[in-house]
Amino acid sequence: MDLIVKHFDELSTTELYEILKTRFEIFVTEQECIYQDLDDKDQDAIHVFCWSDSGRVTGCLRVFWKDHDEASGIAQIGRVVTLEHGKGIGGKILHEGIRVATEQLKAKKIYLEAQEYAIGYYAKEGFEVVSEPFMEDGIPHVKMEKQIEKRM
Repeated sequence: MDLIVKHFDELSTTELYEILKTRFEIFVTEQECIYQDLDDKDQDAIHVFCWSDSGRVTGCLRVFWKDHDEASGIAQIGRVVTLEHGKGIGGKILHEGIRVATEQLKAKKIYLEAQEYAIGYYAKEGFEVVSEPFMEDGIPHVKMEKQIEKRM
């Protein structure tokens, strides 16, 4: 599985269409969550995604500056989704998203809002819960952060 890393401006229309289609399929159709997916964050994001043999984007996420504020040093990972569960795709994509945040953006911290059932998935990569559970679009979430270790 080859991971593709592209800024929004580098995405082809087909890649963008397939990313949005995958997000819709999981978040809206499978999880029955009606929400505004197009939130003006994609345009400033670096997208990490991969293709299945059948020509679908089988997993994706986006990395961007939290609150559009590079000076804060806090990158945010969001819209983490996989079509094929139990194959390790999500872990590989998340690991690459962390790499993008630390190496390309030079973030000091990474922030995300996780669906409560996925806390363990993010904890495996060093994220810690930093909030009480809250409801977002009818689904329990928590805020999580990962501190970036500075290398000498």
